[in-house]
Amino acid sequence: MDITKESIDELNAIVKLKVTPADYTDKVENALKSYQKKVSMPGFRPGKVPASLVRKMYGKSVLAEELNRILSDSLYNYIKENNLEVLGNPLPKAENDNVDIENQKEFEFSFDMALAPKFSLNLDEKTAFTEMQVGADEKIINDYVNDITRRYGQIVPSDVSGEGDLMYGEFVELNDAGEIVPGGIFKSSSMFLDKPVKDHHKVLVGLKAEDKVDLDPIQVSDNVNDRAQKLGITAEQAEAWKNKFRFTVKSISQLVPAELSQDLFDKVYGPGNVSTEAEFRDRIAKELEKMFTRDTEERLRGEIVNTLLNKTNLSLPDTFLKRWLVAANEKPVTMEQVEAEYPMYARQLRWQLIENKLIKDNNIQVTADEAKEHVKEILKDNFRKYGRNPDEVSDNELNDTASRVLGKEDEAKKIFENLYAQKLMTLYRSKFNISTKKVSYDEFIKG
Repeated sequence: MDITKESIDELNAIVKLKVTPADYTDKVENALKSYQKKVSMPGFRPGKVPASLVRKMYGKSVLAEELNRILSDSLYNYIKENNLEVLGNPLPKAENDNVDIENQKEFEFSFDMALAPKFSLNLDEKTAFTEMQVGADEKIINDYVNDITRRYGQIVPSDVSGEGDLMYGEFVELNDAGEIVPGGIFKSSSMFLDKPVKDHHKVLVGLKAEDKVDLDPIQVSDNVNDRAQKLGITAEQAEAWKNKFRFTVKSISQLVPAELSQDLFDKVYGPGNVSTEAEFRDRIAKELEKMFTRDTEERLRGEIVNTLLNKTNLSLPDTFLKRWLVAANEKPVTMEQVEAEYPMYARQLRWQLIENKLIKDNNIQVTADEAKEHVKEILKDNFRKYGRNPDEVSDNELNDTASRVLGKEDEAKKIFENLYAQKLMTLYRSKFNISTKKVSYDEFIKG
């Protein structure tokens, strides 16, 4: 096997492979012998079909299969042995289609190959970032406490509708004269009254069972998709609908929030872990601050990613990659579709190259044991959330569950990506000049 690489530029090359009979003859003969043992043909006993007949019937296809296998293996080994950093997979050139399987003995195949760009990275203290610090103020804690009490509350019947109530009833379509349209829309559905009640829903306050009220389409819902679902029509129909609807109340339900009691504390954090309202609020504050820390760090990571992408400004073999995306996609795609989506793909690829280089240059590794311990900590947090004391969970159960999680390819990939992201953030903090700024939650949301 003779393999040569011709460089076109820093990012593109052509690889040529010359295949001679010495490379494929034995493989083809062995494959034909295997066919001969299995092939069945009228007039011959199984496995006794003459070799000449088997060769005549299957020789071309077997040779084609072996050539494809040889090319695939040879390209892979060539890339590996020469430590080539390639993007995508080599693509066959058009002249490969001119190969004459029937008459040729020696073959030459050419493949376009894309090479990863060479670049350097410099993480230094001159590059400055500001990381926001968000504290859990009383308003946010109160809102979160109210949300928990509603979540653990009870739904009870109510005689009169008010804010926060869920009303169930029947919608019927009306004409311009306010009469029911024969064969028109008739749909049973529900209406929720927000806190505070929206202006267009105030006509629904103070109603009792069997009361009727006529509503404009926007009063059914100011959200087109929600309106369509309530009325059993499409979003397009809901958008254009003009007729009113008569809503007849059938039942009213009220959500009664849970009391701040030991029963609620035990349900949320497990028996005996929280004993007073002050402890409950303190626990919530710590959870919120932990959540805010993740959010602020994610924003900082986004700023670092943008800075490194702009600073590095990597060139890519765009023409090759667009061809490869068309060829490699499982579902048929057009070049127009690829062109539209390519900028986002190219950005992700550039970042992947930068991230891989950071990991390699700084010898960042995530071991299987680290991944397992990380999953076990996640499991312990989940046990706490659902009222189970993690200290009572045996090591065998934790290890077995963690192993099952990591045994799922998609889950394992997420875990390892998360751990690499954490270690990269540690690297950024050690290299960059990162200052902190305390802000309110509203300031953080506004950006």
